[in-house]
Amino acid sequence: MNAVAETGETVIRPEQVRVGVHVRIPLAWSQHAFLTSSFVVSNEQQVREILAMGVEVLCDTRKCRVPPMPLVEIPAPDPAREAELATLRAEQEARMAVRRERQAAMEAMRSRLDKVQKSFQQAAEQTAAAMHLLGARPKESLKTILGVAGESTNALLADTDSTILMVMDKGASQGEVAHAISVMTLSLLLGKRLGIPAAVLREIGAGALLHDIGLASLNHSLVRNPKRNRFEEASYQTHCVRGHRELQAIGFVVPPEILNIALQHHEHYDGTGYPNRLSGTAICQGARIVALADRFDELTNPPEPSGALSPFEALAQMWTRERSHFDETLLQHFIRSMGIYPPGTLVQLSDGRVAIVVAAAPAEARLCPQVLLYDAGTPRSEGIILDLARPDPHDPEPLRIEKALRTQDLGTRELDYLLPRRRMSWLRAGP
Repeated sequence: MNAVAETGETVIRPEQVRVGVHVRIPLAWSQHAFLTSSFVVSNEQQVREILAMGVEVLCDTRKCRVPPMPLVEIPAPDPAREAELATLRAEQEARMAVRRERQAAMEAMRSRLDKVQKSFQQAAEQTAAAMHLLGARPKESLKTILGVAGESTNALLADTDSTILMVMDKGASQGEVAHAISVMTLSLLLGKRLGIPAAVLREIGAGALLHDIGLASLNHSLVRNPKRNRFEEASYQTHCVRGHRELQAIGFVVPPEILNIALQHHEHYDGTGYPNRLSGTAICQGARIVALADRFDELTNPPEPSGALSPFEALAQMWTRERSHFDETLLQHFIRSMGIYPPGTLVQLSDGRVAIVVAAAPAEARLCPQVLLYDAGTPRSEGIILDLARPDPHDPEPLRIEKALRTQDLGTRELDYLLPRRRMSWLRAGP
C-alpha cells in the first residue's frame, strides 16, 4: 500500500522506525494492531510490530523526539529474525480479527438502533399529529393512535434490548409525546411478557399514549414543576378526570380499557392513589400496567435532569420503597422483563472502567449483561462489547459490575460515547 503523506509528514520505511519516532499508520483502525493510528513509538515491541506489518508509514518530524533512522542497505535475511516477524504477524492478524468482530458487532447494534429509532420517530410524529387533532377529528385521531399502538407491538418489541436502550437514551427534555411513547413501549413490553392477547394489548398501548391527555388543559409550568405545593398538586391531580371526560366526549364508543387507563393510572394498589382511591383489582389491568411504566419513565427521565435515577436505581426504588403502590405480581414481571441492569444502564466495572449495558443478562446469570466499554483510545464505531456472562477464560478475575451510575456521574465525553442519542428529538431527527 502506498502511504499518502499529509502536510508536515514524510513517508518512511518500517526499517527506519525506532523508539521516539512519531508514526501514522496508513491503514484503517481495524487493519492494524495498535491502539491508535498516530503515536510516538515508545518501546522496542512497537518497533518490531511495525517491522512485522511490512508497510510504509508516515512520520511527522515535528512530533518526533528523535529523527527516523537513516536509510541503509537492507541487510541479508536473518532466519531467526524472519521467524520472529512471522510470529508477530500471526499475532497481529489474530488481534485484528477480534477488532473486525467488534466492528461487525457495533455495526449490527447501530443498524438495530437505527431501525428502532425510525419506529420511534414514526410513532412520535403520528401520535403528536393525532393528539393535536383529537378535538377536531376525534374518530380519525383515535384510529391513528390505535394504529400506532398496534404497529409498535411488532416494530418496537421485535428487538427488546434495542428498544429499551432507545427509551433510556432519549434524553430528559423531549416533552409529553416522548414520555407517552416511552410509557406505551414499556407497557407493551410488560403486556407481551404477560401473554396478553394482541387486541387487548393494542388498547393498552393506545391507553398508554393517551394516559396524560388531561394535562393538555393545565398550565405547562404547573405540569413541569417537580415541587408543587398542595394546592398546585390538587390542581395537577385533576388531569385524570379531565382526560377521562375528554375521551368520553369524543362522541362515539371509546374502548373501556382506554377510558379506564386515563382515569386510573395514578391509582395505587394499596388504595392511596387518586382520583378515587381505588385498590387492588378494582383498578383495571391496563391502568396497573401503565402505572408501572409511567413511574419508571418518570424516575429515569424527570423534568429536572439532575434528579434522574439510573434504570437500576429506579427499579430498586419501585421494589423497596414503593412496592405497595403497585400490583406486586406485575412489578415482578416488569423487573424481570427489564433485567436487573436494563439496557441503557451506565455502570462501573470491577476494574474501574465505565460502560453502558447494551443487552440484558441471560436468565442464568442475571448480574452479567453485555456492556459497551468507554475507551477514549478506541473509536466508538469499533467499540468493545463485553459479554460479562462469558468471561475470557484467560482472565484470572472475571469482570463484574461494581455499581450502577447516573448520567450526572460522567463527563460529556463519556456520555457522548456511551449515550450518543440522548439529545435526539424523536420529532426532529432525520432518517
